[in-house]
Amino acid sequence: MPLTYLALGDSYTIGEGVLITETFPYQAMQMLRTKNFEIAAPEIIAKTGWTTDELLDAMEQHQFLLKYDVATLLIGVNNQYRSRSVDNFAEEFEMILKKTIELCNKNARHVFVLSIPDWGKTPFALGKNIEKIEEEINAFNATVKSIAAKYGCSYINITDTQRADANDHLFLAEDNLHPSAMEYAKWALIVSQKISELHFA
Repeated sequence: MPLTYLALGDSYTIGEGVLITETFPYQAMQMLRTKNFEIAAPEIIAKTGWTTDELLDAMEQHQFLLKYDVATLLIGVNNQYRSRSVDNFAEEFEMILKKTIELCNKNARHVFVLSIPDWGKTPFALGKNIEKIEEEINAFNATVKSIAAKYGCSYINITDTQRADANDHLFLAEDNLHPSAMEYAKWALIVSQKISELHFA
């Protein structure tokens, strides 16, 4: 049976501005297939603009498989963008993560939590208070990392490389906000390497 992969998130998971095959979940799948892993196309539950409560609502209404072999979770940028509190985010993020672990047969090691990108570093944020955005993104990511550690999930920091690439048009989609396929490839490489280190029954 092919491995099953659940990808949860927002615009960074659905790949706003790029082809579905260029998103990080699809590129990770393709990289795993080149390593002779038999893996199905990722099941993506994500939408541009979603906050944690909106992802939770979508999960409540979705018909999931009985279990998944691996999952990725990347959510929170819209909480920060909409000036939601970190405390509120923490509560909802923890609920999402617990549900995700349940869906992965209660195997937390098979759930990979990605850090939140810093949109304030992109050309889209011209004229915004980029220092404030950076400070808030850091606070959200500290929460993400802490909750991931609490449940024994892997935390993948993609923010540092995204910040370094955020003003290079090669790594940006046409909207000058979202990543291009080249940036997503960097994230996919880390995700695929982590998944390839797991042992599957």
